[in-house]
Amino acid sequence: MPGLLQDPLLGRRARLEIDGASRGNPGPAAAAFVLEEEGGETVERAREIGHATNNTAEYTALIDGLEGALAREIAEIAVQTDSQLLARQITGEYRILKKHLMGFASRAHALLQRFDSWSIRHVPREENTRADSLCRKVLRRRR
Repeated sequence: MPGLLQDPLLGRRARLEIDGASRGNPGPAAAAFVLEEEGGETVERAREIGHATNNTAEYTALIDGLEGALAREIAEIAVQTDSQLLARQITGEYRILKKHLMGFASRAHALLQRFDSWSIRHVPREENTRADSLCRKVLRRRR
């Protein structure tokens, strides 16, 4: 209809690459994400998360990335991870057996529901090099 204003944020899309790493599993851990907005900026973040398992670090990266995307008012998100376990737990293909991961999965699902649409897929490690590199950089600084 003529005269209607269109919301410029409507339908903003992004790809989210996530990775978590732990030296020792459990051990010193880091979480990282790379958020690439379609036709826009790329945001990279990584942080130490203390003593944790690889899976805890992966979930932390997912939550951090989703919160980052929501803060940037992204409407549609496509997540990629080299953690097959995380991807399949989020889609419900795998049950979550470790109690310490249930809270993380619940938080991630609550965040995902705030997007107009979302997807998550497992990719080979070679396709997740940017987030992986950020994690390794954080863990190297810690030594």
